[in-house]
Amino acid sequence: MPQTVEWKVHLYLYEDQGTTKARVVLDTEETSFTGRGVARCSPDDHEVPEIGDELAAGRAMHDLGEQLLIAAERDIEGEIATHRPRVRPAPGWAL
Repeated sequence: MPQTVEWKVHLYLYEDQGTTKARVVLDTEETSFTGRGVARCSPDDHEVPEIGDELAAGRAMHDLGEQLLIAAERDIEGEIATHRPRVRPAPGWAL
């Protein structure tokens, strides 16, 4: 049966003295995940805030993606464990 769900994602960026911090929050209505990322401008680089925003946001989203994959792996393992057929020992002498 087809199903459509909507997950809300909020991305927050904060910059202070050449350091950009990003926080991305995913709300699935059942749970939430928070990814974080940081980018620092080298003193030798030209200050281009968009680059710091992109790096920090990309790193935060990457962190979020890793958390989602870990959660999915745990859920898969739980499903396998609960649906795994129980093996009963065969009657007779143990080998």
